Order: sequence, then C-alpha cells, then structure tokens
Amino acid sequence: MPYARVAIFSIATLGATLSVQAQSIVVASTTSTEQSGLFSVLLPEFKKASGIDVKVVALGTGQAIDMGRRGDADVLFVHDKVAEEKVVAEGFAVKRLEVMYNDFVVVGPAADPVHAKGSDVVEALKKIAAANGQFISRGDKSGTHAAELRFWTMAELTDKQGTGYKACGCGMGPALNMASSTGAYVLTDRGTWLNFKNRGDLKVLVEGDKRLFNQYGVMLVNPAKHPHVKAADGQKFVDWVTGSAGQTAIASYKIGGEQLFFPNAAK
Repeated sequence: MPYARVAIFSIATLGATLSVQAQSIVVASTTSTEQSGLFSVLLPEFKKASGIDVKVVALGTGQAIDMGRRGDADVLFVHDKVAEEKVVAEGFAVKRLEVMYNDFVVVGPAADPVHAKGSDVVEALKKIAAANGQFISRGDKSGTHAAELRFWTMAELTDKQGTGYKACGCGMGPALNMASSTGAYVLTDRGTWLNFKNRGDLKVLVEGDKRLFNQYGVMLVNPAKHPHVKAADGQKFVDWVTGSAGQTAIASYKIGGEQLFFPNAAK
C-alpha cells in the first residue's frame, strides 16, 4: 500500500511539474535588450500578470530571427525592421508589431583623435576611416551590426573602413569592453551604453542624427509553420508588452534618471 501511495504521489507531482513547465515561453531577443537590463524589469511584471515564465535567449537579431525560422522560440523581440518584415513575409512569424525605440550612438575615446564628435554619423565614419582610427564592429549580424553596415554604405565606405577596423563577432557588452580597453570607437544602442559599467575613457561622441533611430519589434513565431510553438502563451506576451501595462513598464525603466527605451506600440 505505501508503494501505491508513493506512485500516486509521484504521478501527481509529475503532472504538476509538467503543468508548470507548460506555463513558460522562449523569447529570442537581442543582446541589447538583455544587456540594457530591460528584461529584469519587464519579465517579473509579466509573470505577475500572467503566471507565465519567460526564458530569454539573447543573440544578435539575425541569429534570433533564425531561431524563429527553426521554431526554436515562441516569440521574437528584435530590432532590424527589414529583417523582421522579411521573416513575416516568409511566413515564419505572425504580424510584426512595434514595441519601443531608442537610438544608436557612437562612443569613443574622450580625446577623440579623429575628431568624430558631432551629430552626423556618416561624416563621423568617414573621419574614422580616413584616419585609420580604431573601430570595433559587432560583426555578428545583429540589429546593431546591420545598422552599422547601412551607415558605412551611406558613407560609400563598404569594405573601406580603414586598417583600424576590427569585427569581434560578439555581443554589445563585449564590443564595448573591447573599445574601452583599446580606446576604439564603436556604435552602440543607448540602452546598453547607459547600463555599461566599464566605460573607462569612452564617452558619447555622435548622437542626434535622425538616422540613428532604433526601433524594436515583437512577433509571434508562426504556429502554422511550427505546431509546437506555444502560440497562446506567446500571444499573451505580445499582447502584454504592446498593451498599456507593458508599455508603462518599458517607460518606467531608467538608469540615473535617464529613460532607456520609449514605448510606441500605439503609434
């Protein structure tokens, strides 16, 4: 009889465990949203509202979108509009919704040896390339890397960035660490920069150019392509983060009194 009780208890416990596991989703997102600290604010609020746990896999946007294509995530939360619209058009993700924005900035050594400082990102890159200034590129197919490549193209300097150009194939935090330790320039999203503790001699040198606008989008991975996707729970996250509660939580996240992201789902 005791064995029967143990068996019944074990089955009941297993059922409860599976139920808890079912109340979780995987969100493939960017290193910038993770390293800015935003998810440490958003996810507890979402869990409180929904009871659903969220596992964030932080990658470059290109890699995050590839996770969606493979069906290895339930939701995509990324920042490369062209790539996002493409994955929706291909049928691997459901409707793209805008969530929030901030901006990119170019940071570099305070002495600014190539005189990049200003509000024109293209002119800044031209000066860096002409002087063979040290520049750290993410080189990881992330949203930030995609933006950087667009700016080099605008400067007509694709593959002509100078001998100081180095691609690290890494996330935003490691790229900033490399720039800090070597006195290099680097393009970063403002959110990660504000949360970055190892600044050394780096400071913001280029900002305010409208081309530095950085929009984030959210999409449910298409369950028609991948039936195992947790569509109902994933949709709850999409609805919450684009709804009033999620948008308020995004707006409330500040470091040193400075807001990192600006909600614009209703725009």
